Amino acid sequence: PAPTPTPAQPPAPAQAAPPTVAPPPPAATTTLTLDDALRIAGERNHDIKAAAARLRQAEQGYWKALSGQLPQITLGATYTHNNENLVFPFAFGQDPVTNKVTFQNVPVLPQDVLQATVDASLVLFSPALWYGIQSASRGDDSARQATENARRSILFGVAQAYYGVASLRRFVDTSQQLLEIAQREEKDARVRYQAGTIAKVGLLRAEIDRARAEQDLQRARNSYESARLALAALLDRPANFEVVDPQEPRLPPDPSKLPEAALRDRPDVKSARSALDSAISNQRSQWTSYIPSLAAFGHWQDANKPGLTGAELWSVGLSAQWRFDGGLREANIREADAKVREAEETLASAELRAKLEVGQALLDLDSARANAQKANEQRDLAAENQRLVDVSYRAGSATAVEQADATAQLRTAEIAQTTETLNAQLAALRVLQAAGADIR
Repeated sequence: PAPTPTPAQPPAPAQAAPPTVAPPPPAATTTLTLDDALRIAGERNHDIKAAAARLRQAEQGYWKALSGQLPQITLGATYTHNNENLVFPFAFGQDPVTNKVTFQNVPVLPQDVLQATVDASLVLFSPALWYGIQSASRGDDSARQATENARRSILFGVAQAYYGVASLRRFVDTSQQLLEIAQREEKDARVRYQAGTIAKVGLLRAEIDRARAEQDLQRARNSYESARLALAALLDRPANFEVVDPQEPRLPPDPSKLPEAALRDRPDVKSARSALDSAISNQRSQWTSYIPSLAAFGHWQDANKPGLTGAELWSVGLSAQWRFDGGLREANIREADAKVREAEETLASAELRAKLEVGQALLDLDSARANAQKANEQRDLAAENQRLVDVSYRAGSATAVEQADATAQLRTAEIAQTTETLNAQLAALRVLQAAGADIR
């Protein structure tokens, strides 16, 4: 007899894949705003502290130059022990009756002498010194503006890092939502497969999409943690904080005035301008070195034992100095002239660079805003498309491939929207930095 045919068995239910996404990091203990980040960076950032220390070093050049104009006082004390006490007899008078001459021993070299001296001097007239002080003062101004430029660059870097962390935090939330969509689609595909309404390839496609969503979520979390650690290093504090969505950078209402504002407010342009003033003052100092300088001086000394001139001695006077240095002054003048030319070209280059950077930053901002707007539109369209395809798939009028493609398009649109929004924010920050505006 023919064997009895075995009835067809329903497909074995697929086993659910174990979760592979690492748990989220511990919740932050504090909330950090952008204003807090900028304030903490101004107080704790090591690069800002180092720049301030370099400024204090540069400021001493002015005080060193000014010391030449202030009174110079030297105090001295000496103790001398000689091997013997030398005296010399001097005639001090003659007796008119006996005609006897009276002698008295005067110490010429006392055996033990303790002596104190005071020397003082003051420059009364020295144009070269005056212009040198002025040059040092302008150099201080240049160093101060250079330090301010470094501080602003660091603070703008902190702001960019903060916007980046906030953007990555939003991307983590988006990745979590995409993972939930992928998990729901996988659950629906498993139910359909167990019911025999779809082929196994549909379930496998849903499992692949879920695994990719888990990987994207883990990658987003790691990127967020890495960016938060970098921000914490700039602030010199632990990374136990959570950022909040910052406001959009506020730009001036009239962008056409930004190039003019850059020439007026940018610290690097101010530093170059002060450097030119310093070079001009130094040039004048070298030229006025042909004029003699006039100084007053004084000397006082006293000893525990009188000598030929007595125990106490003082003197005052004036001194004029006119130096011939074998051509050194002329070499210094030529060098000062070249430094003035260099400072003039440096200032012109700084002004040109400021206007160029403002123009480029405005163009980049316009492009970034346009890209962000289109990315927002594409994200909204992709989200609506994914919703409609999901409804159609549940109704049986869309395939699993169409559903997976719609989810992939939504994922791509979400990434593009987050990226372009961040690029627009960073472009606005670069406009403010190029124009010399304050980040706060």
